[in-house]
Amino acid sequence: MARGGGVCGAIFRAAGPQLVEACAAQAPCPTGAARITPGFAAKARWIVHAVGPIWQGGTQNEAALLASAYRSALQTAADAGARSIAFPAISTGIYGYPREAAAAVAVRTVREWLDSCAKPIDVIFCAFTDEDAALYRGLVR
Repeated sequence: MARGGGVCGAIFRAAGPQLVEACAAQAPCPTGAARITPGFAAKARWIVHAVGPIWQGGTQNEAALLASAYRSALQTAADAGARSIAFPAISTGIYGYPREAAAAVAVRTVREWLDSCAKPIDVIFCAFTDEDAALYRGLVR
């Protein structure tokens, strides 16, 4: 699990230098999987690191891998005893996954996971633009 830019970089900056070591101890994390570390200096007890796919035109099983990343993150958080989890739009930054398609996978996968979960957790979709917030609101309804 390596430090990136965008949301990933912001998480590493908030958590502090201990996060780098904690991630190195759990690396590598394959696409579609998730790992958990303490939140360190961040305002979160834990940080769940989910690895989404790089967009390759939709021909390389990207939707299934993205869904797997969300399911794995949800289960990892639940197994740790989390009562809530916040998701950025996984894979839509430097990985190039189209925002609308990724949001549809995210909302569908989270809804399915929550429907099958004995003890559901609160899920927050974090949007960084008004356009993205409207997209998620429309899908969540």
